Amino acid sequence: MTEGFYLNALGLINALGAGKAAVSDQLFLGDTAGMQMQDGFLLNQKVMTGTVRQPLPTIAAEQAFYDSRNNRMLLAAMQEIEADIRTAIEKYGPDRVAVILGTSTSGISDNEQGIAEKVQTGAFPEGFDYQRQDNASLALFARSYFGLSGLAMTISTACTSSAKTLASARRMMAAGLCDAAIVGGADTLCRLTMNGFASLDLISSTRCNPFSLNRNGINIGEGAAVFLMSREPAPVRLAGVGETSDAYHMSTPDPEGTGAYNAMRCALDESGLAPTDIAYLNLHGTATELNDSVEAKAVYELLGDVPCSSTKPLTGHTLGAAGSTELGFLWLALQSDGGLLPPHIWDGEVDPALPPMNLVEKGTQMSNARAMMTNSFAFGGNNISVILSKETN
Repeated sequence: MTEGFYLNALGLINALGAGKAAVSDQLFLGDTAGMQMQDGFLLNQKVMTGTVRQPLPTIAAEQAFYDSRNNRMLLAAMQEIEADIRTAIEKYGPDRVAVILGTSTSGISDNEQGIAEKVQTGAFPEGFDYQRQDNASLALFARSYFGLSGLAMTISTACTSSAKTLASARRMMAAGLCDAAIVGGADTLCRLTMNGFASLDLISSTRCNPFSLNRNGINIGEGAAVFLMSREPAPVRLAGVGETSDAYHMSTPDPEGTGAYNAMRCALDESGLAPTDIAYLNLHGTATELNDSVEAKAVYELLGDVPCSSTKPLTGHTLGAAGSTELGFLWLALQSDGGLLPPHIWDGEVDPALPPMNLVEKGTQMSNARAMMTNSFAFGGNNISVILSKETN
């Protein structure tokens, strides 16, 4: 089913920087400078976050209805590939370019102060609009910005949201409902999410430390990553997708890792590739006790000593934007001039309870890499694994 689906262009922004060039430079260096302690999210407590510090573009007055930090973050990513998107619109028509985007926080951060005022005074402040945090806002804003008239939808499945946009887009293209799609996602930091994870004792007090004996929780980040996806041949192809559901627990993954294993297995089967064809795996790698244990077990059983890393110590866990952000890292790695792989930043303390893992060190190169995989796992046992391949002339 994935034959002939390509990722033609990429725009992204996150704690590593704004735009492909800036992000790529810091990604392969393993730069953690974007991870900083901040206050204002948890009561009387600073917390490590992956924050976008670059100025964001302004949303035009005629689209003020959609104005939120989340949509401005999306706009920053879209503007990087705006020329490519508008070329596709001119080629296929405004009714044939779909918008399929993912988010979990939407514009919640912009409404939190208004909600607090309502609690304190009994009335919302002037200008408060609940629709600012409607998940649909993301896709509707993108459709409005580009003057499109076709399909538009937002997927919100927590940490798998933006990876699932690619799976939905290829189904719609295969069904003849569209010829191209704007896919990806955006999520921004907010107190609601931060306190939710803190209530589950999942927030680390320091930079997260995936797969370490000393791992103690996640860092939350923000960002956006957007692709133009079509059947037009390009250097990077969507080679395989595997989606599964544990149906095990509301917030805890199946400790046996069955869902994670099956998602990777399905992606491989669909791609026609063997486990040994995967040159690199971007791990979900949140640095929580159970997530890392489950993923390590599934990866070792299926992919053995595949070179792998978690990039969340560089960006934080960008939640609904994590899937497309880390697919963006694969896109960059497959086209890296030096064949560089994203390094795994941790304290080097091996957890003897985990299967052995081939964690990528800084400067690792693999110039002959032809296929890479990324994992995204979410609450409710919602799993997706995606394989991208490098096309040669």
